[in-house]
Amino acid sequence: MGHKLKIVGWLSVGALAGALTTVSLQTVARGNMAPLPLEELQQLAAVFGMVKSDYVEPVDEKKLITEAISGMVASLDPHSQYFDKKSFKEFSEGTSGKFVGVGIEISQEDGLVKVVSPIEGSPADRAGLKPNDLITKIDGTAVKGLTLNDAVKRMRGEPKTKVLLTIFRKDENRTFPVTIIREEIKTQSVKSKLIEPGYGWIRVSQFQERTVEDFARKIEDMYKQEPQLKGLVLDLRNDPGGLLDAAVALSAAFLPENVTVVTTNGQLEESKFTYKASPQFWRRNSGNDPITRMTQATGGALKKVPLVVLVNEGSASASEIVAGALQDYKRATLMGSQTFGKGSVQTVRQLGPDTALKITTARYYTPNGRAIQAKGIVPEVMLDETENGNVFAALRTREADLQKHLSNGKEAEEKTDPAREQAREEAMKKLEEEAKKPAAERRLPEFGSDKDFQLAQALKQLKGQPVKASTTLAERKVEKKD
Repeated sequence: MGHKLKIVGWLSVGALAGALTTVSLQTVARGNMAPLPLEELQQLAAVFGMVKSDYVEPVDEKKLITEAISGMVASLDPHSQYFDKKSFKEFSEGTSGKFVGVGIEISQEDGLVKVVSPIEGSPADRAGLKPNDLITKIDGTAVKGLTLNDAVKRMRGEPKTKVLLTIFRKDENRTFPVTIIREEIKTQSVKSKLIEPGYGWIRVSQFQERTVEDFARKIEDMYKQEPQLKGLVLDLRNDPGGLLDAAVALSAAFLPENVTVVTTNGQLEESKFTYKASPQFWRRNSGNDPITRMTQATGGALKKVPLVVLVNEGSASASEIVAGALQDYKRATLMGSQTFGKGSVQTVRQLGPDTALKITTARYYTPNGRAIQAKGIVPEVMLDETENGNVFAALRTREADLQKHLSNGKEAEEKTDPAREQAREEAMKKLEEEAKKPAAERRLPEFGSDKDFQLAQALKQLKGQPVKASTTLAERKVEKKD
């Protein structure tokens, strides 16, 4: 390919919402380092010396340096991170879609750990943790004051060991303990089924190493069951992203050969790149390519079948690449709500055998040149979560809501929208009412179930029937600079 970056991915229990990011892996070997600011470094050395000599009790030198590096990197944006030995090991293991933990995606809010979403079928999911739950203590240790990385470390551990989480559930205004037994989380990133004769549903919940192979096999099986497929729903709701090459491969499954899928652009020359719908951009070895195999097995049917893509505020990063590409080529109708807006690429550079730096190095753009960062993808048809309206949508966090998020690069920042703030207040009231109902009634229907309102609307769209579009959802816009 002539491209210097080897694309890999990040799958971690400590990921921010939408931050199962597209990343690149490099080892630091750079001879053109920028000049160092000597005066500022002298101040840093002076502070280090004072802490060592004057602090009330002895401090660990390595811990001081590690925290200084972590703080410097964390000040950049929500997705840049320093990996120490343990966190880098967890990061490396995560690319396979397997890790030992409780199985939640998290972010920070008011110094606490916020549950973005439990991973389907995980111990946290079975224990009843919900989006927007706040973790206040981990094994009795207060979370406030811990970095997100420290919180992740405390929740990680050996299989079959217990961790006690103290949860504050805002919508019920109560605090309660939950004991969870850690286990190896083997996330199933692709699910599929025939909704009814002639119409299929395939869900990608994360983009992992096996996602492309699993996706291809699910499609092959679907066409064996229903050779005359009339329509397909690609479900990317709450898909926080993952491997860039997997996103390119899935896009290519629906698009003409060799068209542009996504471009990246950053300060480094090597970060300026175009990814196309061709196996060389995702194939990792000389073996058979799953997408080519699937295309041949189905006679290219997937490139022609009528397609609806479901997205929401939890669709981020790699899933936004797929949605943006299919939308630009008018290959699919996007339905749901505006996506997360995670339009940046992270490069992971090893600093040593067991430490690394994950740093944002580029923004990515759709084939038509649209910047997704802090804006997201806006579907053609806006849908509420349920037939009776939205339950959680107004409360969900997007990239533009995160502190220190990277700007769009083309447009100004979003301003505070009074109408949206009012909607959030109304949503909180609605959640308080929902909290009074039995737990089984409060939870939103499972994606892909017969009670999935948005899926029902996608099916109507494929059949050319009237769709119940949202009358309240609207694009969250950014203001142009004067």
